[in-house]
Amino acid sequence: MGFSMLASLGSHVLARNSCEGIVKFQYLPAMERHNVSFKISKFRCHSGRIVSSKHDPIDLEERASPSEVRKEMEQCYELIHRLGRGVIYLGSSRMGPTHSHYLQALELGREIANLLDCTSWSGAGPGLMDAATKGALQAGKPVGGFKIGREAGEWTASNFHPYLPLEVYFTCRFFSARKHGLVDAVVRNCSSDRTAVVALPGGIGTLDELFEILALIQLERIGSQLQVPVLLMNYDSFYSKLLDFLDDCENWGTVSKGEVASLWKEKTMPLNSSRTKV
Repeated sequence: MGFSMLASLGSHVLARNSCEGIVKFQYLPAMERHNVSFKISKFRCHSGRIVSSKHDPIDLEERASPSEVRKEMEQCYELIHRLGRGVIYLGSSRMGPTHSHYLQALELGREIANLLDCTSWSGAGPGLMDAATKGALQAGKPVGGFKIGREAGEWTASNFHPYLPLEVYFTCRFFSARKHGLVDAVVRNCSSDRTAVVALPGGIGTLDELFEILALIQLERIGSQLQVPVLLMNYDSFYSKLLDFLDDCENWGTVSKGEVASLWKEKTMPLNSSRTKV
């Protein structure tokens, strides 16, 4: 199985393609130069299927034409039109019901649903997305979701949700369609629309979705006339180092002074958190 590799250590970067036996690269940490090498086993090339540990093989379906993505986007928009815009929850799919953040997300989902009386949207996956969904359901409020076929966690092998009816969620093949759905679900068309973005603790996928939305707000693609609140739930200081990093970006000049602060405002909230951004 061929692959591409990008290595970056210190000052030297090497990109190398495919089934070679030895990969070498150099880097320069501090004042010394080192050679690093390691051996990569050769693989036979296969196509069409990928095998994931703990799960059966999953068929890989390639996009045949851009119209397939466009069709999925339209289906996402139709679901939003039917269920209504509201709050979207971004968060880890790996934090289960025994995790303290799951319990906090469950309570938060219930409280926000009661406060805003709107649809609660998520990726319809496990973990903290599941917690927010169940919280909204406990409040007796509508929920919706844009599921992805290969979400990390225990529901990976199935495109179906274990308890939500089919009419309230849509399973996307393409991440781009799913992202369009998540963004459109919080766009306010009138002052009566009650929407928000809630970023719970999460990993790369959560950060990807969060920063894409922040970039759209920054560029005034959404929220330019009717603001969309963004809540970064800093449970147990989970995001404190990220917030410090953004402060460092400002000090280094990679973002303008006040640019990040303009995307949210800090408020004191009764949460297990040292800093919560709203």
